Amino acid sequence: MRRQFRWDKKYLYWGITAFCVIACAILFYMALRFLPDLRKAIADLSRILSPFIWGFVITYLIAPLMKVLEKKVFGPFCRRLFRKNKKSDGRKLARGLSVAVAELVLVAVLVGLVSLILPNLVANIMKVIDNRQIYYDAVTKLIEDFQISHPQIYDNVGQTLNTITGDINSWVERMLPNVTNYLGSFMQSAYVVVRGVYNLIIGIVVSIYVLSDLERFTAALRRWIYSLFSLETAEKLREAVAFTDRTFMGFITGKLLDSAIIGLICYIGCAILRIPDALLVSAIVGITNIIPFFGPFIGAVPCAFFILMTDPVKCLIFIVFVIILQQIDGNIIGPKILGSSIGITGFWVLFAIVVGAGLFGFGGMLLGVPFFVVIYTFVNSRVEARLKKSDLPEETAAYQDLDHIDPVTRQPVKKGRPEESPAGETPQA
Repeated sequence: MRRQFRWDKKYLYWGITAFCVIACAILFYMALRFLPDLRKAIADLSRILSPFIWGFVITYLIAPLMKVLEKKVFGPFCRRLFRKNKKSDGRKLARGLSVAVAELVLVAVLVGLVSLILPNLVANIMKVIDNRQIYYDAVTKLIEDFQISHPQIYDNVGQTLNTITGDINSWVERMLPNVTNYLGSFMQSAYVVVRGVYNLIIGIVVSIYVLSDLERFTAALRRWIYSLFSLETAEKLREAVAFTDRTFMGFITGKLLDSAIIGLICYIGCAILRIPDALLVSAIVGITNIIPFFGPFIGAVPCAFFILMTDPVKCLIFIVFVIILQQIDGNIIGPKILGSSIGITGFWVLFAIVVGAGLFGFGGMLLGVPFFVVIYTFVNSRVEARLKKSDLPEETAAYQDLDHIDPVTRQPVKKGRPEESPAGETPQA
Protein backbone atom coordinates (compact mmCIF):
# COMPACT_ATOMS: atom_id res chain seq x y z
CA MET A 1 0.00 0.00 0.00
CA ARG A 2 1.44 3.36 -1.04
CA ARG A 3 2.14 5.90 1.68
CA GLN A 4 0.31 9.15 1.13
CA PHE A 5 2.40 12.34 1.16
CA ARG A 6 1.57 14.47 4.21
CA TRP A 7 1.90 18.23 3.82
CA ASP A 8 4.02 19.96 6.45
CA LYS A 9 4.94 23.60 6.89
CA LYS A 10 8.58 22.70 7.25
CA TYR A 11 8.67 21.56 3.60
CA LEU A 12 7.33 24.94 2.55
CA TYR A 13 9.93 26.66 4.75
CA TRP A 14 12.83 24.68 3.31
CA GLY A 15 11.51 25.15 -0.23
CA ILE A 16 11.27 28.93 0.16
CA THR A 17 14.74 29.00 1.77
CA ALA A 18 16.26 27.01 -1.10
CA PHE A 19 14.56 29.25 -3.67
CA CYS A 20 15.84 32.40 -1.94
CA VAL A 21 19.39 31.02 -1.76
CA ILE A 22 19.39 30.11 -5.46
CA ALA A 23 17.85 33.46 -6.42
CA CYS A 24 20.43 35.37 -4.36
CA ALA A 25 23.26 33.36 -5.93
CA ILE A 26 21.95 34.17 -9.43
CA LEU A 27 21.57 37.86 -8.57
CA PHE A 28 25.07 37.94 -7.09
CA TYR A 29 26.51 36.34 -10.24
CA MET A 30 24.65 38.79 -12.46
CA ALA A 31 25.82 41.71 -10.29
CA LEU A 32 29.44 40.63 -10.70
CA ARG A 33 29.02 40.05 -14.43
CA PHE A 34 27.27 43.32 -15.11
CA LEU A 35 28.95 45.37 -12.38
CA PRO A 36 30.20 48.18 -14.70
CA ASP A 37 26.77 48.58 -16.27
CA LEU A 38 25.15 48.45 -12.84
CA ARG A 39 27.53 51.09 -11.50
CA LYS A 40 26.78 53.33 -14.50
CA ALA A 41 23.04 52.84 -14.01
CA ILE A 42 23.31 53.76 -10.34
CA ALA A 43 25.38 56.85 -11.20
CA ASP A 44 22.82 57.93 -13.80
CA LEU A 45 19.96 57.36 -11.37
CA SER A 46 21.69 59.33 -8.62
CA ARG A 47 22.39 62.15 -11.10
CA ILE A 48 18.72 62.28 -12.08
CA LEU A 49 17.54 62.16 -8.46
CA SER A 50 20.22 64.52 -7.15
CA PRO A 51 17.89 67.58 -6.99
CA PHE A 52 15.50 65.60 -4.78
CA ILE A 53 18.40 64.34 -2.65
CA TRP A 54 19.52 67.94 -2.20
CA GLY A 55 15.94 68.86 -1.35
CA PHE A 56 15.68 66.23 1.37
CA VAL A 57 19.06 67.29 2.79
CA ILE A 58 17.97 70.94 2.87
CA THR A 59 14.69 69.90 4.48
CA TYR A 60 16.52 67.96 7.17
CA LEU A 61 18.88 70.85 7.91
CA ILE A 62 16.36 73.68 8.17
CA ALA A 63 13.36 71.75 9.56
CA PRO A 64 14.41 72.49 13.20
CA LEU A 65 14.63 76.23 12.42
CA MET A 66 11.22 76.12 10.74
CA LYS A 67 9.67 74.38 13.76
CA VAL A 68 11.17 76.91 16.19
CA LEU A 69 9.89 79.84 14.11
CA GLU A 70 6.44 78.30 13.86
CA LYS A 71 6.21 77.49 17.56
CA LYS A 72 7.81 80.61 19.05
CA VAL A 73 7.18 83.42 16.52
CA PHE A 74 4.63 82.98 13.76
CA GLY A 75 2.34 80.50 15.51
CA PRO A 76 1.37 82.83 18.39
CA PHE A 77 1.26 85.81 16.01
CA CYS A 78 -1.17 84.11 13.61
CA ARG A 79 -3.38 82.79 16.45
CA ARG A 80 -3.80 86.33 17.70
CA LEU A 81 -4.38 87.59 14.19
CA PHE A 82 -7.08 84.99 13.46
CA ARG A 83 -8.63 84.70 16.95
CA LYS A 84 -11.90 86.25 15.73
CA ASN A 85 -11.93 84.31 12.48
CA LYS A 86 -14.07 81.15 12.75
CA LYS A 87 -13.04 79.75 9.34
CA SER A 88 -9.28 79.62 9.93
CA ASP A 89 -6.92 79.48 12.90
CA GLY A 90 -3.91 80.78 10.95
CA ARG A 91 -1.89 77.54 10.97
CA LYS A 92 -1.31 77.52 7.23
CA LEU A 93 -0.14 81.12 7.28
CA ALA A 94 2.18 80.42 10.23
CA ARG A 95 3.66 77.41 8.44
CA GLY A 96 4.11 79.36 5.21
CA LEU A 97 5.84 82.26 6.94
CA SER A 98 8.08 79.88 8.91
CA VAL A 99 9.10 78.00 5.75
CA ALA A 100 9.76 81.25 3.87
CA VAL A 101 11.93 82.73 6.63
CA ALA A 102 13.88 79.46 7.09
CA GLU A 103 14.58 79.26 3.34
CA LEU A 104 15.61 82.93 3.25
CA VAL A 105 18.02 82.35 6.14
CA LEU A 106 19.59 79.43 4.23
CA VAL A 107 19.92 81.48 1.04
CA ALA A 108 21.32 84.46 2.96
CA VAL A 109 23.96 82.28 4.64
CA LEU A 110 25.01 80.72 1.31
CA VAL A 111 25.12 84.07 -0.51
CA GLY A 112 27.00 85.67 2.38
CA LEU A 113 29.64 82.94 2.42
CA VAL A 114 30.11 83.02 -1.35
CA SER A 115 30.28 86.83 -1.47
CA LEU A 116 32.72 86.83 1.45
CA ILE A 117 35.09 84.13 0.24
CA LEU A 118 35.02 84.17 -3.57
CA PRO A 119 35.97 87.84 -4.28
CA ASN A 120 38.72 87.84 -1.65
CA LEU A 121 40.01 84.50 -2.89
CA VAL A 122 40.15 85.71 -6.49
CA ALA A 123 41.82 88.96 -5.37
CA ASN A 124 44.52 87.04 -3.49
CA ILE A 125 45.18 84.76 -6.45
CA MET A 126 45.45 87.76 -8.79
CA LYS A 127 47.79 89.45 -6.32
CA VAL A 128 50.06 86.41 -6.37
CA ILE A 129 50.05 86.43 -10.18
CA ASP A 130 50.73 90.17 -10.40
CA ASN A 131 53.60 90.02 -7.89
CA ARG A 132 55.22 86.89 -9.32
CA GLN A 133 58.30 88.84 -10.45
CA ILE A 134 58.79 90.31 -6.97
CA TYR A 135 58.57 86.84 -5.43
CA TYR A 136 61.00 85.49 -8.02
CA ASP A 137 63.51 88.25 -7.32
CA ALA A 138 63.22 87.71 -3.57
CA VAL A 139 63.83 83.96 -3.91
CA THR A 140 66.75 84.59 -6.29
CA LYS A 141 68.35 87.00 -3.86
CA LEU A 142 67.86 84.55 -1.01
CA ILE A 143 69.61 81.82 -3.02
CA GLU A 144 72.48 84.13 -3.94
CA ASP A 145 73.00 85.15 -0.31
CA PHE A 146 72.96 81.51 0.68
CA GLN A 147 75.52 80.71 -2.01
CA ILE A 148 77.91 83.40 -0.71
CA SER A 149 77.59 82.36 2.94
CA HIS A 150 77.52 78.56 2.42
CA PRO A 151 79.31 77.72 -0.89
CA GLN A 152 79.91 74.01 -0.16
CA ILE A 153 76.30 73.30 0.81
CA TYR A 154 75.12 75.28 -2.21
CA ASP A 155 77.23 73.17 -4.60
CA ASN A 156 75.65 69.96 -3.30
CA VAL A 157 72.16 71.42 -3.30
CA GLY A 158 72.75 73.05 -6.70
CA GLN A 159 73.26 69.68 -8.38
CA THR A 160 69.95 68.47 -6.97
CA LEU A 161 68.23 71.69 -8.02
CA ASN A 162 69.58 71.37 -11.55
CA THR A 163 68.20 67.84 -11.75
CA ILE A 164 64.82 68.99 -10.46
CA THR A 165 64.81 71.95 -12.86
CA GLY A 166 65.52 69.61 -15.78
CA ASP A 167 62.67 67.34 -14.72
CA ILE A 168 60.32 70.33 -14.44
CA ASN A 169 61.28 71.57 -17.91
CA SER A 170 60.69 68.13 -19.38
CA TRP A 171 57.32 67.96 -17.62
CA VAL A 172 56.33 71.40 -18.98
CA GLU A 173 57.32 70.36 -22.52
CA ARG A 174 55.15 67.27 -22.22
CA MET A 175 52.24 69.22 -20.79
CA LEU A 176 52.11 72.01 -23.37
CA PRO A 177 50.58 69.84 -26.13
CA ASN A 178 47.81 68.88 -23.69
CA VAL A 179 46.50 72.41 -23.18
CA THR A 180 43.38 71.47 -25.14
CA ASN A 181 42.68 68.66 -22.69
CA TYR A 182 43.00 71.07 -19.78
CA LEU A 183 40.56 73.42 -21.49
CA GLY A 184 38.14 70.52 -21.72
CA SER A 185 38.65 69.79 -18.02
CA PHE A 186 37.94 73.45 -17.27
CA MET A 187 34.70 73.30 -19.25
CA GLN A 188 33.75 70.12 -17.42
CA SER A 189 34.40 71.83 -14.08
CA ALA A 190 32.24 74.75 -15.19
CA TYR A 191 29.47 72.29 -16.07
CA VAL A 192 29.75 70.73 -12.61
CA VAL A 193 29.36 74.18 -11.02
CA VAL A 194 26.31 74.99 -13.17
CA ARG A 195 24.84 71.58 -12.39
CA GLY A 196 25.41 72.17 -8.69
CA VAL A 197 23.61 75.53 -8.83
CA TYR A 198 20.72 73.88 -10.69
CA ASN A 199 20.50 71.09 -8.10
CA LEU A 200 20.55 73.66 -5.30
CA ILE A 201 17.71 75.70 -6.82
CA ILE A 202 15.52 72.65 -7.50
CA GLY A 203 16.44 71.29 -4.06
CA ILE A 204 15.19 74.48 -2.41
CA VAL A 205 11.90 74.18 -4.32
CA VAL A 206 11.57 70.52 -3.25
CA SER A 207 12.30 71.44 0.38
CA ILE A 208 9.55 74.09 0.28
CA TYR A 209 7.01 71.48 -0.79
CA VAL A 210 8.15 68.98 1.83
CA LEU A 211 8.34 71.50 4.69
CA SER A 212 4.93 72.92 3.85
CA ASP A 213 3.34 69.51 4.47
CA LEU A 214 5.98 67.85 6.64
CA GLU A 215 3.55 66.04 8.94
CA ARG A 216 1.80 64.31 6.04
CA PHE A 217 5.12 63.14 4.56
CA THR A 218 6.29 61.68 7.88
CA ALA A 219 2.86 60.10 8.50
CA ALA A 220 2.94 58.44 5.06
CA LEU A 221 6.42 57.08 5.79
CA ARG A 222 5.26 55.63 9.12
CA ARG A 223 2.20 54.13 7.39
CA TRP A 224 4.40 52.32 4.87
CA ILE A 225 6.69 50.99 7.59
CA TYR A 226 3.82 49.62 9.69
CA SER A 227 2.25 48.07 6.59
CA LEU A 228 5.43 46.31 5.44
CA PHE A 229 6.71 44.97 8.78
CA SER A 230 5.33 43.42 11.91
CA LEU A 231 4.50 45.68 14.83
CA GLU A 232 7.61 44.63 16.78
CA THR A 233 9.92 45.16 13.79
CA ALA A 234 8.26 48.47 12.92
CA GLU A 235 8.77 49.74 16.48
CA LYS A 236 12.43 48.77 16.35
CA LEU A 237 12.80 50.58 13.03
CA ARG A 238 11.09 53.65 14.47
CA GLU A 239 13.47 53.66 17.45
CA ALA A 240 16.46 53.18 15.12
CA VAL A 241 15.35 56.10 12.92
CA ALA A 242 14.81 58.30 15.99
CA PHE A 243 18.28 57.45 17.32
CA THR A 244 19.85 58.11 13.91
CA ASP A 245 18.07 61.46 13.71
CA ARG A 246 19.28 62.47 17.18
CA THR A 247 22.84 61.41 16.38
CA PHE A 248 23.05 63.19 13.03
CA MET A 249 21.27 66.35 14.15
CA GLY A 250 23.28 66.56 17.36
CA PHE A 251 26.55 66.15 15.47
CA ILE A 252 25.66 68.59 12.67
CA THR A 253 24.32 71.34 14.93
CA GLY A 254 27.23 70.85 17.33
CA LYS A 255 29.84 71.08 14.57
CA LEU A 256 28.16 74.14 13.03
CA LEU A 257 28.13 75.92 16.39
CA ASP A 258 31.71 74.84 17.11
CA SER A 259 32.90 76.04 13.69
CA ALA A 260 31.12 79.39 14.11
CA ILE A 261 32.83 79.92 17.48
CA ILE A 262 36.22 78.92 16.06
CA GLY A 263 35.76 81.27 13.09
CA LEU A 264 34.88 84.17 15.40
CA ILE A 265 37.82 83.49 17.73
CA CYS A 266 40.11 83.16 14.69
CA TYR A 267 38.95 86.54 13.35
CA ILE A 268 39.50 88.26 16.71
CA GLY A 269 42.96 86.70 17.05
CA CYS A 270 43.95 87.55 13.46
CA ALA A 271 42.76 91.12 13.94
CA ILE A 272 44.81 91.50 17.13
CA LEU A 273 47.88 89.93 15.50
CA ARG A 274 47.35 92.05 12.35
CA ILE A 275 47.21 89.02 10.06
CA PRO A 276 46.50 90.03 6.43
CA ASP A 277 42.99 89.25 5.11
CA ALA A 278 41.74 88.35 8.58
CA LEU A 279 38.10 88.04 7.46
CA LEU A 280 38.86 85.67 4.57
CA VAL A 281 41.25 83.60 6.68
CA SER A 282 38.74 83.27 9.52
CA ALA A 283 35.92 82.30 7.14
CA ILE A 284 38.02 79.53 5.54
CA VAL A 285 39.22 78.23 8.93
CA GLY A 286 35.67 78.24 10.32
CA ILE A 287 34.11 76.48 7.32
CA THR A 288 36.75 73.78 7.02
CA ASN A 289 36.57 73.18 10.77
CA ILE A 290 33.25 71.42 10.09
CA ILE A 291 35.30 68.48 8.79
CA PRO A 292 36.47 66.47 11.83
CA PHE A 293 40.18 65.87 12.39
CA PHE A 294 41.45 66.96 8.94
CA GLY A 295 39.43 70.18 8.70
CA PRO A 296 41.88 72.49 10.51
CA PHE A 297 44.78 71.37 8.30
CA ILE A 298 42.72 71.66 5.10
CA GLY A 299 41.79 75.25 5.95
CA ALA A 300 45.14 76.37 7.32
CA VAL A 301 47.24 75.38 4.28
CA PRO A 302 45.76 77.80 1.68
CA CYS A 303 45.45 80.56 4.28
CA ALA A 304 49.10 80.19 5.25
CA PHE A 305 50.10 80.30 1.56
CA PHE A 306 48.25 83.58 0.95
CA ILE A 307 49.73 85.12 4.09
CA LEU A 308 53.20 83.90 3.09
CA MET A 309 52.95 85.79 -0.20
CA THR A 310 52.32 89.00 1.76
CA ASP A 311 54.36 88.63 4.97
CA PRO A 312 56.42 85.49 5.81
CA VAL A 313 56.73 86.49 9.49
CA LYS A 314 52.95 86.85 9.80
CA CYS A 315 52.61 83.45 8.15
CA LEU A 316 54.71 81.85 10.88
CA ILE A 317 52.68 83.66 13.54
CA PHE A 318 49.44 82.47 11.90
CA ILE A 319 50.59 78.83 11.84
CA VAL A 320 51.44 78.93 15.55
CA PHE A 321 48.12 80.66 16.31
CA VAL A 322 46.09 78.07 14.36
CA ILE A 323 47.86 75.17 16.11
CA ILE A 324 47.05 76.70 19.52
CA LEU A 325 43.46 77.44 18.43
CA GLN A 326 42.85 73.89 17.21
CA GLN A 327 44.27 72.45 20.43
CA ILE A 328 41.82 74.60 22.39
CA ASP A 329 39.01 73.48 20.10
CA GLY A 330 39.88 69.80 20.27
CA ASN A 331 40.35 69.66 24.04
CA ILE A 332 37.95 72.31 25.41
CA ILE A 333 35.41 73.84 23.02
CA GLY A 334 34.60 70.78 20.88
CA PRO A 335 33.98 68.31 23.75
CA LYS A 336 31.88 70.90 25.62
CA ILE A 337 29.61 71.53 22.62
CA LEU A 338 29.39 68.05 21.13
CA GLY A 339 29.19 66.33 24.51
CA SER A 340 28.25 62.68 24.12
CA SER A 341 26.90 63.01 20.57
CA ILE A 342 29.98 61.17 19.25
CA GLY A 343 30.69 58.60 21.95
CA ILE A 344 33.60 56.91 20.11
CA THR A 345 37.36 57.10 20.54
CA GLY A 346 39.71 59.13 18.37
CA PHE A 347 40.83 56.00 16.52
CA TRP A 348 37.29 55.27 15.32
CA VAL A 349 36.81 58.95 14.40
CA LEU A 350 39.88 58.77 12.16
CA PHE A 351 38.70 55.41 10.76
CA ALA A 352 35.24 56.81 9.97
CA ILE A 353 36.65 59.88 8.21
CA VAL A 354 39.16 57.95 6.08
CA VAL A 355 36.66 55.26 5.04
CA GLY A 356 33.89 57.82 4.47
CA ALA A 357 36.16 59.97 2.29
CA GLY A 358 37.28 56.93 0.31
CA LEU A 359 33.71 55.78 -0.36
CA PHE A 360 31.75 59.03 -0.68
CA GLY A 361 34.34 61.80 -1.09
CA PHE A 362 33.80 65.14 0.62
CA GLY A 363 30.34 64.18 1.87
CA GLY A 364 31.83 61.09 3.49
CA MET A 365 34.34 63.23 5.37
CA LEU A 366 31.50 65.38 6.74
CA LEU A 367 29.01 62.65 7.68
CA GLY A 368 31.29 59.64 8.12
CA VAL A 369 31.54 60.13 11.89
CA PRO A 370 27.79 60.25 12.75
CA PHE A 371 27.10 57.43 10.30
CA PHE A 372 29.75 55.29 11.96
CA VAL A 373 28.36 56.19 15.40
CA VAL A 374 24.98 54.75 14.34
CA ILE A 375 26.57 51.53 13.06
CA TYR A 376 28.86 51.27 16.09
CA THR A 377 25.94 51.74 18.50
CA PHE A 378 23.82 49.14 16.71
CA VAL A 379 26.62 46.55 16.68
CA ASN A 380 27.47 47.31 20.32
CA SER A 381 23.82 46.88 21.36
CA ARG A 382 23.67 43.49 19.62
CA VAL A 383 26.91 42.43 21.31
CA GLU A 384 25.55 43.45 24.73
CA ALA A 385 22.29 41.61 24.05
CA ARG A 386 24.15 38.40 23.15
CA LEU A 387 26.39 38.68 26.21
CA LYS A 388 23.40 39.31 28.46
CA LYS A 389 21.61 36.30 26.98
CA SER A 390 24.70 34.17 27.70
CA ASP A 391 24.87 35.58 31.27
CA LEU A 392 28.31 37.09 30.64
CA PRO A 393 29.65 40.54 31.67
CA GLU A 394 28.67 43.31 29.28
CA GLU A 395 31.29 45.94 30.21
CA THR A 396 34.47 46.14 28.13
CA ALA A 397 36.57 46.69 31.27
CA ALA A 398 35.64 43.21 32.50
CA TYR A 399 37.63 41.68 29.62
CA GLN A 400 40.88 43.54 30.28
CA ASP A 401 43.74 41.26 31.43
CA LEU A 402 41.37 38.32 30.95
CA ASP A 403 42.74 34.82 31.48
CA HIS A 404 39.48 32.90 31.03
CA ILE A 405 35.79 32.84 31.94
CA ASP A 406 34.84 30.60 34.84
CA PRO A 407 32.34 28.02 33.45
CA VAL A 408 30.49 27.79 36.79
CA THR A 409 30.20 31.41 37.92
CA ARG A 410 30.50 32.79 34.35
CA GLN A 411 32.70 35.57 35.72
CA PRO A 412 36.04 36.71 34.22
CA VAL A 413 39.24 35.47 35.85
CA LYS A 414 42.13 37.92 35.49
CA LYS A 415 45.70 36.93 34.64
CA GLY A 416 47.92 36.23 37.63
CA ARG A 417 44.97 35.80 40.02
CA PRO A 418 44.11 32.38 41.45
CA GLU A 419 40.63 31.13 40.65
CA GLU A 420 38.42 30.73 43.72
CA SER A 421 36.64 27.47 44.24
CA PRO A 422 32.86 27.41 44.83
CA ALA A 423 33.44 26.88 48.59
CA GLY A 424 35.75 29.87 48.79
CA GLU A 425 38.87 27.69 49.23
CA THR A 426 42.01 28.40 47.25
CA PRO A 427 42.84 25.50 44.93
CA GLN A 428 45.89 23.55 46.04
CA ALA A 429 48.84 23.14 43.73
